[in-house]
Amino acid sequence: MISTLGSIPSPPQNTIEIGPLTIHFYGVLIAIGVIVALLVAKHRYARFGGVPELVERVSIWAVAIGFLGARTGYVITHSGAFVDRPWAVLFIWEGGLALYGGLTAGTLAAIFLLRRWRGDIFAYGDAVAVGIPLAQAIGRLGNYFNQELFGGPSTLPWAVEIKPGSRPFEYADFATFHPTFLYEALWNLLLTVPIILLLERRGKLFKGASIAVYLVVYGTGRFLMELLRTDTTFRFVGLSRNGWVSILAVALGLVALYWFQRRGETRTLVGPPSFLAPGEATADIASPSGGGGAGEAGVGGGQGSVDERSDPPPRPSGGTPP
Repeated sequence: MISTLGSIPSPPQNTIEIGPLTIHFYGVLIAIGVIVALLVAKHRYARFGGVPELVERVSIWAVAIGFLGARTGYVITHSGAFVDRPWAVLFIWEGGLALYGGLTAGTLAAIFLLRRWRGDIFAYGDAVAVGIPLAQAIGRLGNYFNQELFGGPSTLPWAVEIKPGSRPFEYADFATFHPTFLYEALWNLLLTVPIILLLERRGKLFKGASIAVYLVVYGTGRFLMELLRTDTTFRFVGLSRNGWVSILAVALGLVALYWFQRRGETRTLVGPPSFLAPGEATADIASPSGGGGAGEAGVGGGQGSVDERSDPPPRPSGGTPP
């Protein structure tokens, strides 16, 4: 048994009962994170010369499909946990969302819809590059209430207390563990977001490069967190599945960053700079900017650019999203 001089106490509860309604803190924090990401992405996309309403239409579907991808990824890699209760695959409030699965599914959905509705894919990527890590930071606090995604035993003053029923079998005699969910939240708040904004403020990033920086910085942090975690069900050469995926994310981010920087397309900036979308304006809101240099549906500005704010992107046949 490890003894500590201080630690983060276990949450007293992870739900609130309001009459017949049970509210899970995990779900509330996930929802708050999604709302924050959406608001930030809308603001940044408008600043990058796009129609902010398009962000809502695309993001609603991307988030929904992303959740399906995240849950599917978790269930596939933890299938043994559902043998005795297969219906529990629907109980997302119990935790169990594979982040990389969600990002992959959500990204594919967003790309498909942006091409269909003639949005600016690169500007959208830059817009969500700050919102996604903010959402992750908020959502990770939900893991605290579910007592999950913690690391190995620790005696550090900020180690988190885990109740016996939530401890890994091999560490049943240990009471406090590394709060890797907190480490990841702080990594995003103190490194991922500030690095992106600082590089943007200094004009170091060309169009599309912000999302590449996110992959590099977040992937590096996630790799380090995976080295501390003990709740993984698969390891190869000592690394967890998410550890390997993090290496892939960093590699993909580096390649994308090189390509975007070599491509050298200047980012369209409309209106005055803000904290979440820094940089001096390159276009006036009243003048055509095109939202991008390629000029092709799904890559250039198309109907998602600033010069067509009064004419929102065309909806699919039937007038409603798919």
